[in-house]
Amino acid sequence: MSLQKKLIILGALLGGLSVALGAFGAHALKPILIEHGRAETYETAARYQFYHALTLLIMAALIDKLNTNKASWSTLLITSGTIVFSGSLYILALSGKTIWGAVTPIGGVLLIGGWLLLLLSVKK
Repeated sequence: MSLQKKLIILGALLGGLSVALGAFGAHALKPILIEHGRAETYETAARYQFYHALTLLIMAALIDKLNTNKASWSTLLITSGTIVFSGSLYILALSGKTIWGAVTPIGGVLLIGGWLLLLLSVKK
């Protein structure tokens, strides 16, 4: 499967899931999020997930301008970073267990690495 196709699939999956989770959080999960005082945390998770879904789709559109090897690693870091970053925030918001906040920066570091590799993947 080509990198472009993988980017489109991952971007579409993360994007669709962020819309679904965001809507679910705004409606069905709202009482739990309010009880834990974490509605804003949950919204941040959905927002960052959506931003990075769009990033993957933009990468797919610009694939001919990118070094495939570096772009592949960037894709891996952005995808795993999104899962760890947003996932830990979703769990924190729903469980109220603040220990999950210690996991979130790991996702942030993965995202930063993905962005740096994206920068380095631009063909000269």
